Amino acid sequence: MEGAAFFTAVSGLGEMAVGATAVAAAYVAARQPSFLGWLVTWLVEALLAILVNTVAVVWKARRAEISLFSTPGRRFVLGLLPPLFAGAMLTAVLLVTGTSAVLPGVWLLLYGTAVVTGGAFSVRTVPVMGLAFMALGAVALVSPPGWGDALLAAGFGGLHLVFGALIAWRHGG
Repeated sequence: MEGAAFFTAVSGLGEMAVGATAVAAAYVAARQPSFLGWLVTWLVEALLAILVNTVAVVWKARRAEISLFSTPGRRFVLGLLPPLFAGAMLTAVLLVTGTSAVLPGVWLLLYGTAVVTGGAFSVRTVPVMGLAFMALGAVALVSPPGWGDALLAAGFGGLHLVFGALIAWRHGG
C-alpha cells in the first residue's frame, strides 16, 4: 500500500550510468580549448543523461509492472520540471550576460532542487541525493571558477554513482 503512494521506478543502475557518462564529460569538458566546446560538452551530457534516465526508468517500471502515469509518477515528473526549466532559462541568461562562470553552481543547485521536489514523491534516497546536489551547488557558487569541472564531476558523476548504487541496492535495479 505504501509503495502505491511513491514513485519507485527511479533506476539506480540508470543513475550509475549517468554518473559514468558525467565523469567522462567532465574529463572531455576540462580539455576543451574554448568555452563553446566546454558548454557543448556539458549540454550533450545533459541530453544523454535525460535519454539514459528515461530508458532506465521505463525499463524498471515495465519490469516491476509500475505505471509511469500513476499519480506518484506524474507528481514526480511535475516536481522535476519547474527547477529544470529554471536552470535552462538561467543558463541562457547567464550566457547572454557573460556571467557563465557560475554555471556549475547554478546547474548543481537547480538540479538538486529538481531532485528534491520530484523526489518528494519517490523513495527517501532520491530527495537526500537532491540535497547533496544542492550542497555541492552552494559550494560551487563560492568556489574559484577553475574548480567547475571537478565539482561537476563530483556532483553529476560521483553523486549519481553513489546514490545510484544505494538505490539499486535498496530498491532493486
